[in-house]
Amino acid sequence: MSKLKEILLEAKEVLERVDETVVTETAVLLAGGKRIFVVGEGRSGLMAKSFAMRMMHLGATVYVIGETITPSISPGDILVAVSGSGTTHGVVWTAQKARELGAFVIALTTDDGSPLGRSASRLLTIPAATKHRREGERRSVQPLGSLFDQCVHLVLDSVCLSYAELRGVDHAAAYKQHSNVE
Repeated sequence: MSKLKEILLEAKEVLERVDETVVTETAVLLAGGKRIFVVGEGRSGLMAKSFAMRMMHLGATVYVIGETITPSISPGDILVAVSGSGTTHGVVWTAQKARELGAFVIALTTDDGSPLGRSASRLLTIPAATKHRREGERRSVQPLGSLFDQCVHLVLDSVCLSYAELRGVDHAAAYKQHSNVE
């Protein structure tokens, strides 16, 4: 089997185990929230930033934790936190602090019982391999957390599609929000 087909098969097997009801409910929560914040580190952070960019295209008010223009988080805001292991210190700390400040926390992780999972208001479980290769994790031919990050990207794109549908945002409207100075 080709490497590409192996990767596609792995992603398919993980995505078939993701609860699509939770994906849709996540879009509903985001559509009803005040502002959206995202956090993640490494490649998971890049997936979070990618999601933030697409949500901006769809008309959401969205910020990336750690950027210089990010305002303070407050009650009614939503934090989307991404960590494969659910133990990434900065992500867990941010989720806990956001909850203390009255924000709703949506966590994407492989481990519901992890510190991030326990800190979340809502869990979006991605049953993929992580860089730790812990007992019970899905096996992967890919290095580190590649499978988790790929699946997070696709799951969050599905959230975006549902969000766009709820908000009545089509391709033309999203395109108007796309950068025009590049």
